[in-house]
Amino acid sequence: MNNSTFRLPPLILHPFSSPEDTSVLMESSRASLALQGFLPRDETPAMDLDRQLLRGRYAELRMLYYIGKDVTRWTEQCAETVKMCEQFEGRNIRPETFAVLLVQHIPAHVRLKLEGWGVLDFCALFRRSIGLHAIFQEIPKADDFSPEFLRRYHRYLDQWYEQRLRDWVFERPKADEYTFDLFASGEYAMMLEQSWKESEGRAS
Repeated sequence: MNNSTFRLPPLILHPFSSPEDTSVLMESSRASLALQGFLPRDETPAMDLDRQLLRGRYAELRMLYYIGKDVTRWTEQCAETVKMCEQFEGRNIRPETFAVLLVQHIPAHVRLKLEGWGVLDFCALFRRSIGLHAIFQEIPKADDFSPEFLRRYHRYLDQWYEQRLRDWVFERPKADEYTFDLFASGEYAMMLEQSWKESEGRAS
């Protein structure tokens, strides 16, 4: 990071999934491998395996939707923060600027933290969460999606992300132009609580 790098508000992510979702995702992964012939099917009918696969796909969509809520809120907050700074006056910076930052120019320390959480393909995670949230303000019920969509939703979300970028004229970020920190929501709440206690201690 150089001296001209602008610090953005922190990105705070809520838990990606519940324990129940994790179980569903594991079952879906096994079903997918069995349907492709990479695992034995153990007499399980193909229809049941496909049902397990679709349940997992919907759990993935729910996860992406809630990540997308956090990310969309953050991109809008970043745009508002930058708009108030004189150094960015006259520049066409929008929330999409920070969507591109998150997908293409993520700071090294944020990348390391995500990898520590087990999130390796974070570019696809953020790209698809933004794409999904660009279309849906609320996540539809599982039955509202066609099985074909659930099986191949990745393609649609990638296209929706690219379409959102095409729909707006905005300035794309340069490498090292911005930086930010990443926190899990519980982690950030604990930091705030500690900060309040320290402030109260100094005041007393």
